[in-house]
Amino acid sequence: MVNEYSVKSEIGLPEIARKLLASYPDKRIFALYGTMGAGKTTFIKAICRELGVEDEALSPTFSIINEYHTHKQIPVYHFDFYRINKLEEVYDIGYEEYLFSGNYCLLEWPELIEELLPAETVKVSITGEQERIIAF
Repeated sequence: MVNEYSVKSEIGLPEIARKLLASYPDKRIFALYGTMGAGKTTFIKAICRELGVEDEALSPTFSIINEYHTHKQIPVYHFDFYRINKLEEVYDIGYEEYLFSGNYCLLEWPELIEELLPAETVKVSITGEQERIIAF
């Protein structure tokens, strides 16, 4: 991880989302690491806005995956693997179709499927309490 940014409120997230996307213009898979409540979903909302997603980005905790669309009708996939108990569940949702689709895939709790992540996955960590540190 090379870039590290500090943010004290959600107001700073769009700029960091822009920097993330600009730093990896050819990458489509972003794995967000952080503890419960670190702000993974909130940062994904900022990324989605930067991508032009028209839908409201909500955590797919129970559905595992949400599909959003940009104003150009390009799909963006948002995964939350928190409730995954075994890798077979990931195979059952057809994860390969999504991850190798060429569309943006934003992953929460990727450590639960680490062995399935493609080598080109961009890893993003969110740490801190009062002030969040976002590194990628």
